[in-house]
Amino acid sequence: MCGIVGYIGGQPAAPILVEGLARLEYRGYDSAGIGVLTSGKPKVLRTVGRMRDLEASLPKRLTGTVGIGHTRWATHGPASEENAHPHASADGRILVVHNGILDNATALRERLTAEGVTLHSDTDTEVLAHLVAAAEGDSLEEQVLAALRQVTGTYAIAVASADHPDRVVVARNGSPLVLGIGEHEMFVASDVAALVRHTSQVVHLDEGELATVTRDGFHTFTADATSTTKTPETIDVEAEQWERGGHEHFMHKEMHEQPETLQRMLSGRLDDRFATARLDGLQLEPRELRAFRRVKVLGCGSAYYVGQMGASMIEDLARIPADAEAASEFRYRNPIIEPDTLYVAVSQSGETADTLFAVREIQRKGGRVVGLVNVVGSSIARECDGGVYLHAGPEVAVASTKALTHMGIGFALLAVALGRVRDLSFADGQRIINGLKQIPDQVGDILEQEDAIATVAKRIADAQSMFFVGRVRGYPVAREGAQKLKEISYRHAEAYQTSELKHGPLALISPELPTVAIVPDDELLDRNLGACHEIAARRGPLVVVTHEGVELGDLRGDRIDVPRNEPELDPLLLTIPLQLLAYHAALALGHDIDKPRNLAKSVTVE
Repeated sequence: MCGIVGYIGGQPAAPILVEGLARLEYRGYDSAGIGVLTSGKPKVLRTVGRMRDLEASLPKRLTGTVGIGHTRWATHGPASEENAHPHASADGRILVVHNGILDNATALRERLTAEGVTLHSDTDTEVLAHLVAAAEGDSLEEQVLAALRQVTGTYAIAVASADHPDRVVVARNGSPLVLGIGEHEMFVASDVAALVRHTSQVVHLDEGELATVTRDGFHTFTADATSTTKTPETIDVEAEQWERGGHEHFMHKEMHEQPETLQRMLSGRLDDRFATARLDGLQLEPRELRAFRRVKVLGCGSAYYVGQMGASMIEDLARIPADAEAASEFRYRNPIIEPDTLYVAVSQSGETADTLFAVREIQRKGGRVVGLVNVVGSSIARECDGGVYLHAGPEVAVASTKALTHMGIGFALLAVALGRVRDLSFADGQRIINGLKQIPDQVGDILEQEDAIATVAKRIADAQSMFFVGRVRGYPVAREGAQKLKEISYRHAEAYQTSELKHGPLALISPELPTVAIVPDDELLDRNLGACHEIAARRGPLVVVTHEGVELGDLRGDRIDVPRNEPELDPLLLTIPLQLLAYHAALALGHDIDKPRNLAKSVTVE
């Protein structure tokens, strides 16, 4: 959620910090600040609002070459200048930025107040600055370690000190942190997006690991001061991938990237010889795949809904029980972890805290868990037993589009791989493989309908509430459609199984409540059309998302046609027009589409 950037080297730190934080805007924030070590007392500048407000407040000359910066998403205390980071010790010589939540912050604040310390913010982070300043130790590393021994909770922190201006000390526990390696300069960030203009060499800190960064390198160590060995990785990402590239919004760009990125994801993974999928990253032999008797998918938000689509594909193609569950609830119900169940963790960022904690719960109880993630080197990717990288490229908009479609493709590949070691025939395996080959072009065909879909979106944008309905394979599509509309248009939207309408929700149908109905040309077509007629009979406005050639009879309303694929893969294509529908509804309402209120791209706290 929040963003961290740090720099130490020979250049002025302030412009690098501001530029890095601007690249983390997509994570969500409501205030921002930087702290730079200058001669004498460190200089701290903080503001409520956007990065442009912080940049406008910077003095013309701020020449320090060591600094830390932060974008904050309010947790302890509202968005205010006092609550923005960095936070400083009483004498102003220690600066701290922090992502995460300290569980014992209230007790620590009470203790510090009793000791005579005046706290100037409502945050949990401020206590860290005071704890570091008060800690005994000859080095900044010793002070940070002593302070961290007193706290519980999650954190990624960066600490700078006027008394030790040759270094920045960082630590990670439950929140991501990355080091960037330059020529006689070093960078720190919570996301590689902040580093791509400066270096391609990075080091991901592991859980419980700390690091000291200086102009000439880094040293990593554990909480007991034992040195660790890290090998830098090369990130294969260009800075331009974080630019809008002529599009008004990142979400628009990312929707239109899907035909190309899906083609890239499928490259080398379709095996025509054996009519199966090649997923070497799973690190599972055919005999191991065959031994699983159940699949459990875990994700949050859109990842959970696409997980439901994936579970349906797995049951259809592999004929083994599969279901999806919200990762945020999973570990709190003391789940039974079965040795013959394959657990699949799904996350775009690979840092989603709820999903990461579910992974650890499974592993603690001896389960086998693999990941479907987009970000190489992310926490979930590194902690799972194997997995499938989505290769969607950077996704900057908070509302997920291309990553979600890639997740769906990942599940299709997994379903084929599981099916072909069981009872899925060569012919059916080849049928799905051929269907997957068509997906990129078919997504492109849907995107070409953007103008027509935009017209529909403008008509329904003023509705204060809306239903999305679908049956069986169509229900997760409806859930994802409702999610997208809620996220960026701020209109209430609710998803229901079409079959459940007459068991209560039908009472709400009126001319003021539109319904988006998912009506594929499958075995449930007649029943879905029957439900649409019930809605129309009650004068409910309809938007029918269906297949080309489906006869709607005398149904009135809007229609969006989607190309046909195989029934198991159709949900992926039915989702695409709902992305466009949400985008253009939000556009018509004038909302900040890439940065919707109250939401963050990477939810790294519970």
